[in-house]
Amino acid sequence: MSTPKHIVAVSAYVTNRKNEVLLVKTHWRSDTWELPGGQVEEGESLDEAVRREFLEETGIIIKPIGVTGVYSNTTKGIVSIVFYAEYVSGEIKIQPEEIKEACFVELNESNIDTYLVRPHMKSRTLDAMRKQSLSPYEAWEVDPFNLLERLE
Repeated sequence: MSTPKHIVAVSAYVTNRKNEVLLVKTHWRSDTWELPGGQVEEGESLDEAVRREFLEETGIIIKPIGVTGVYSNTTKGIVSIVFYAEYVSGEIKIQPEEIKEACFVELNESNIDTYLVRPHMKSRTLDAMRKQSLSPYEAWEVDPFNLLERLE
């Protein structure tokens, strides 16, 4: 039996001062808006990855607060972790080779279908929007043990 191989992806739900949510539209999924994010690189913690991906895709610096959900796409072997994060600084500046559009939108349960047309992305975004409870998250180094980050 071989060792399973999965892709680990991260994304974040971030709002501005007007409580608008930052969404992106990628070239390969241009039928829908989605939360900014991407794949975790080898040796990178989840919180580092979401900060890096968010900055690369949008030009915005964020501070992860906690995890709103963990999701699995068994067909493609993708595990996706969604963070709730705070806007820290920056202006929207997209990477045109990856991101087609990015903008803050007034998103709520009544209009979400206008923006997010894929059901798995909609459920993740609704969970983050509702943020009824954030799950703890820890990143560790081992040998010796060193707690790098804990979000609650």
